[in-house]
Amino acid sequence: MFANSVSRRQMFGFGGAAAAALMLGTGAWEAQSAFAAPALKGDPFTLGVASGDPTSDGVVLWTRLAPDPFAQDGLGGMPAKPVRVHYEVALDERFRRIARRGSVVATPELAHSVHPEVHGLAPDRTYWFRFRAGSAISPVGRTRTTPALWQSPRELKFAFASCQAWQDGYFTAYHHMAREDLDLVVHLGDYLYESGVRTNKRGVTTDPKFHTETVDLARYRLQYGLYKSEAPLREAHAAFPWIMTFDDHEVENNWADETSENDEDPKTFLLRRAAAFQALYEHAPLRRTQLPNGPDVQMYRRLPYGRLADFTMLDTRQYRDDQACGDGTSADCADRFDENRTLLGSRQRDWVLKGFSRSQARWQILGNQAPMGQTDQDPGPGTTVWTDPWDGYVAERNRLLAEADTRGVRNLVVVTGDRHQNYAWDLKRDYTDPESATVGSEFVGTSVTSGGDGADMTAQGETFLAANPHMKFFNSQRGYARVTVNRDRWTTDFRVLPFVTKPDATISTRASVVVEDGTPGVQV
Repeated sequence: MFANSVSRRQMFGFGGAAAAALMLGTGAWEAQSAFAAPALKGDPFTLGVASGDPTSDGVVLWTRLAPDPFAQDGLGGMPAKPVRVHYEVALDERFRRIARRGSVVATPELAHSVHPEVHGLAPDRTYWFRFRAGSAISPVGRTRTTPALWQSPRELKFAFASCQAWQDGYFTAYHHMAREDLDLVVHLGDYLYESGVRTNKRGVTTDPKFHTETVDLARYRLQYGLYKSEAPLREAHAAFPWIMTFDDHEVENNWADETSENDEDPKTFLLRRAAAFQALYEHAPLRRTQLPNGPDVQMYRRLPYGRLADFTMLDTRQYRDDQACGDGTSADCADRFDENRTLLGSRQRDWVLKGFSRSQARWQILGNQAPMGQTDQDPGPGTTVWTDPWDGYVAERNRLLAEADTRGVRNLVVVTGDRHQNYAWDLKRDYTDPESATVGSEFVGTSVTSGGDGADMTAQGETFLAANPHMKFFNSQRGYARVTVNRDRWTTDFRVLPFVTKPDATISTRASVVVEDGTPGVQV
């Protein structure tokens, strides 16, 4: 159903005047004479500022005008008319040396969010930015461009994170992340959860407007407002440029293309998906190329970091076949080995493989949503796996890893979210063969809050270590991963918190795991 894009555009009302109105808020139209900011009641920058998808000469900036982000209609307390927003990018945090300035129009169609794309900046340099709407001035953000394509930088430092259920704990991890020395942040999905929120981590009942599950656009906007009310999250967005993708919970748990978790009518589900994607765009530093077209969005993309590394961001939800064998845990699911089953879709898969062949980067980094390596839950001779991640799409996983090997990828490293646990393990060409070659490494990062406080080791972790000889490290605390990459070595530091159900947790490095240049596999 809805197999061609024309029918989807017609169904969801995109194109013509509607599309033109949406484009105003992306920074595509910058006439100076219209849409002066009205007198706004309260601070319009309650949701903070952000930057993202850095290149060697620029970055996309973001903010959303929302003096009342909890307004039930999802409009943030803004009038239903366009408003001009000015921005400045400077070489210093006092804005004495302005590098770029301009203005864009924030439209009600995009909840008064703006996404100006700034070009003409110097490579590999830190900048500061801010916005102005009328007399209101935003907090200051810091961002950084990447090295030029021909440059071979000495080092790359980034963090990756995922899974931040607001009701499960405080966002303290982001407070610590904002104080790290990083070039950028990669967010791997589950930025929010679609479920209703009745109580917060303090045990206090929330406003009834948050009790319902997110289904329509107004409700998704409210959920983003709730999550962005956390100061540590705003801190981390303001500190570094982010590279973002989504997993399932930005829409609905374990959705697969046009198939919802509860097998609802695809027409209804695609309406929900369109609302979810629009709300994501309205609250993230994404470029114009990520502006949704109804229920479709171009999210897979590649961002180089000079000749040191390429970030290849995957989309493992929008093009996948429905999960095999009922989307659960299975010990005998033959369908997961079906050669025709896909997680990426043929177009995205071919794009990834061509990137392997063309890239001149020393490190190939795949930004991935659900674990690629096999997660056997049976320490005995059998194999029991979940079918939602790559274990449910074995043939495509084997092909991807084999092609990385045969196409001469020097260092393949996959960074992954979803699981609410920390893993470091080897990627094998074929997990059914005990002698199969190691062709890459994967680091699965824990959640920011999802799952509550967690623990260093669990019974499940002991089972995983016993059943998966390719797994070299396990931990089940909350936090994020910090990565340092140079020409000779990749180091992942698993940064963990003792608790998230109370504020002000300290942070520590639970383990540091290394990948050596030219030697696939992890070294603990």
